[in-house]
Amino acid sequence: MILCMDVGNTNIKYAVFDRNQLVMSFRVANIGADSIKGAIISSVVPQLDYTLERTLTTYLKVKPLMLAPGLKTGLNMKVDNVKEVGADRVVNNVAAVRKYGAPLVIIDFGTATTFNVIDAKGEFIGGVIAPGIKGSLDSLVNGTAKLPRVEIERPASVIGKNTVTNMQSGIVYGFSGLVEFIVKKIKREMKCENVQTIATGGFSEIIAKEISCIDKVDKFLTLEGLKYLYDLNCTEE
Repeated sequence: MILCMDVGNTNIKYAVFDRNQLVMSFRVANIGADSIKGAIISSVVPQLDYTLERTLTTYLKVKPLMLAPGLKTGLNMKVDNVKEVGADRVVNNVAAVRKYGAPLVIIDFGTATTFNVIDAKGEFIGGVIAPGIKGSLDSLVNGTAKLPRVEIERPASVIGKNTVTNMQSGIVYGFSGLVEFIVKKIKREMKCENVQTIATGGFSEIIAKEISCIDKVDKFLTLEGLKYLYDLNCTEE
């Protein structure tokens, strides 16, 4: 893959290409390194933690907080092993309870599709981990000889007329059905009224358009949660 950077006076634009295919692009505002006074990292890839920490320490002169056991979260977790809960799930729970109250079901459409359940007391009582949308598509493409890599988007109808729309239908409507069924089962098991369902992650908007059980899409939930945890654990000047 090739990283391309377009450095302007206001923004730096990044793009990643796999051969001639654009994989992703984003832009970052030009901010002086001396403007950054602190940092916090939520990581579920331990082998990158040291590199990230050293990068921030070396170039921005800040020692980042790492979201790990011992960091104050204010979240009571009623699960068998707190250390098994991914950092991203903790952040989402904290942010969602703070923004939306309780009870909640929080769905994160990331590498895995995770469902976090918050009871009426605001406590994390468990959840569900299902395959991720992109990973499922990758498995389908890599495990078959003739299926192409397709864009993950809603087809015009559930009955596809070609291979591409067949695959898009299976991914979009298949995961919509998975989410709707799991949320229904969770709410039934909770025996609790007025449970809000909050969705975040890259494919949350696509799935939310197909089902009625998602009450709110919040694309910045994790980042807002990290800022709140930083404030909670640091005394700002």
